[in-house]
Amino acid sequence: MTELVKVGFLGIAGVLLAVQFKGSKTEYATYIGLAVSILIFGFSVRQIETITGQFMKLKTYLSGSEGYLSILFKVIGITYICEFSSDICRDAGYQAVAGQIEVLGKLTVMFAGLPILFAVIEQIQSFL
Repeated sequence: MTELVKVGFLGIAGVLLAVQFKGSKTEYATYIGLAVSILIFGFSVRQIETITGQFMKLKTYLSGSEGYLSILFKVIGITYICEFSSDICRDAGYQAVAGQIEVLGKLTVMFAGLPILFAVIEQIQSFL
């Protein structure tokens, strides 16, 4: 919990610092925002390592269905990376690029989830 407070203060401090530069040196404000975002993203990655350990415990209960867990990891990673990238682009003023990243992320999530859809369809077919 204390680390979350630290990250929150880091974000607020970075935004306040970037606001100071936004009027005169807009490129500095963008660089500050990018640097703070990368630091917070790095913290998030460390938290994901902790969660991964818990998912490995869950994997022991999924006899024969571990592939679904790996798909879940992929989808979570795709969404975080796309959101992070599109937010950086949007903050820099490139909304069109941010929108394209989001579309690519949605398509990638859809394709990553297709094996689950096929497994559900096969289960439905077996009941008929």
